[in-house]
Amino acid sequence: MPDQKEQPNKPVNPAEMKDKPDVAAQPAPPAAEERPKSPLDEVMSQAERAYAAYMDAERQVAKAYHENETQVAKAYKRAEAQAVRNYEAAVAQAQKERDEALTKAARAREGVLQRAEESYRSALETTTQAYEAAVANAARIRDNNTEKAWKAHDETIEQAWQIYSKIAK
Repeated sequence: MPDQKEQPNKPVNPAEMKDKPDVAAQPAPPAAEERPKSPLDEVMSQAERAYAAYMDAERQVAKAYHENETQVAKAYKRAEAQAVRNYEAAVAQAQKERDEALTKAARAREGVLQRAEESYRSALETTTQAYEAAVANAARIRDNNTEKAWKAHDETIEQAWQIYSKIAK
């Protein structure tokens, strides 16, 4: 709809328009005692008041639309700010949970590594002891076998010398 403010008033009486360039800005008409009113003047006065009321209503509607736009814009800004705050809170919470999970995993990893290290040391100690015991046992057996072999050797040589000495005599 074209803006009524920009449209010039269509005068019914050109003589009145010279004195009244803007109907909305003009002062109230003089009282009835000052000049006699004709029916045409009465109708013109009613038309001017109706037009002024229409223009005022149009300004009020425009103002209401503008206020509504402002309210909607403010509501949008509030909603947008709330969405940003919610997003930031969610990101902060996710980071906190991630950090807690990583800390827990690091502690668990340390525990597992420590237990594995202890298990390794225990296994190393056990196998080292078993190795040393096996080596010591093998050395004892070797020494016993070597001693037995030397005894058998000595006995065999002794018997051989006895046989030889009997033959040589």
